[in-house]
Amino acid sequence: MHPALTILIPAAGTSSRMGGRDKLLERVEDRPLLRRQADLALGLGHPVLVTLPPGRSARADCLEDLGARENLVRLPLSTASEGMSASLRAGADFATARQSDGLMVVLPDLPELIAADLSFMVQSFSEAPNQCLRATDADGRPGHPVLLPRRLFAELRHLTGDTGARDLLRRHGCRTCPLPGYRATRDLDTPEAWAAWRAGKTE
Repeated sequence: MHPALTILIPAAGTSSRMGGRDKLLERVEDRPLLRRQADLALGLGHPVLVTLPPGRSARADCLEDLGARENLVRLPLSTASEGMSASLRAGADFATARQSDGLMVVLPDLPELIAADLSFMVQSFSEAPNQCLRATDADGRPGHPVLLPRRLFAELRHLTGDTGARDLLRRHGCRTCPLPGYRATRDLDTPEAWAAWRAGKTE
């Protein structure tokens, strides 16, 4: 039996190195990157929580017509300035309320991630749903998505700072799930990185 999951897309941060552009609104496959990632996550059929900056934002707007889907919740965070921990706490609360077996964290800035990667990770998690599972790239470097079992929700709800769940993963250990190429680690944080990627000049 497949575990019941909640999917978190933490999109409440800033694009501080983009020179005024928003990397989550860069177009990939003819749609904003954040919209693309939400579409991928919704395809799994589990509840999806997208955390957003406080107030009305272009990020929220790009998901506007997805709001009618019962599996998608958009949550502006008044605590977004606290960093990744604010999104993880919200994700843990959301998953706890739904009695989920696991929380899948899908970063919104991985433009090469595909639906088959997410499905593969869910299948791998179902084989040991009490353990953390983390994607790696073809070189073995740890990346995302990450799946966190229900037994860690209480700890997630007390995280602080902008290091995410790094210390928690170190304490509890993680099974790894290799994904092809650099789909688990390729994030593009600068206009130059986006230009190189679009020109096919990344390795």
